[in-house]
Amino acid sequence: MISFAKVAEYQRRGVVHFHAVIRLDGPDGPATPPPAWATADLLADAVRHAASAVTVTVPEVPGEPTRAFQWGAQLDVRQITMDGDLTDQAVAGYIAKYATKAAECVGTLDRRINPLDDLTAFDLRDHPRRLIAECLRLGVLDKLADFRLVQWAHMLGFRGHFSTKSRRYSTTLGDLRAARTDHMRDEQISTGRLPLFEEDTILVISHWDYAGRGLSAGEQLLAAALTGAALLPPEIPLEAVDG
Repeated sequence: MISFAKVAEYQRRGVVHFHAVIRLDGPDGPATPPPAWATADLLADAVRHAASAVTVTVPEVPGEPTRAFQWGAQLDVRQITMDGDLTDQAVAGYIAKYATKAAECVGTLDRRINPLDDLTAFDLRDHPRRLIAECLRLGVLDKLADFRLVQWAHMLGFRGHFSTKSRRYSTTLGDLRAARTDHMRDEQISTGRLPLFEEDTILVISHWDYAGRGLSAGEQLLAAALTGAALLPPEIPLEAVDG
């Protein structure tokens, strides 16, 4: 079973560069080792073959022929080891570095662009300005509408996630978001910024203790004599009256 984690890096030339960690697990996930025939060299060969075989065909548009896009020749496949040149800690730092690198290094904008905006009014280098203008031009063509190039022109047409991974690679992003939400809520409750209970919470007390009984008839007479208060209604006798 193959698991992976991938981050996208924007290079200054405007090309998206991918860094991926690909792991070969056993049949039941990362807790089990892969079979003996599933070696690191075999996985590396599979990655190289996939990179050379995968293609995406772009439909023909006015003035442009049909084109087939595929991965380039810049492919570096290396094995991650515990004590070699490429250790697991080095890879973790390497991936974290590019996970925090945005498209601003190209010289583009950090917000969406209105198709009616004047690109010459923005502080853009010539190269990213031309890439943005091309996204705006191609984005209005019906055959390329699904690519949403106009909405993602500020990202030079790339509308993918900066980070993606397979579900079995590690914990899910949903679990991480839920953990962050719970942590922030607990912190706000402990500091008094949030109430201990929600406003519509109904507390149900299911434990009862005997607190005592009222005054008897004699005790009422004595209490009235001491306080000068009117007599309270006498208690109803417990004995049933046979009528």
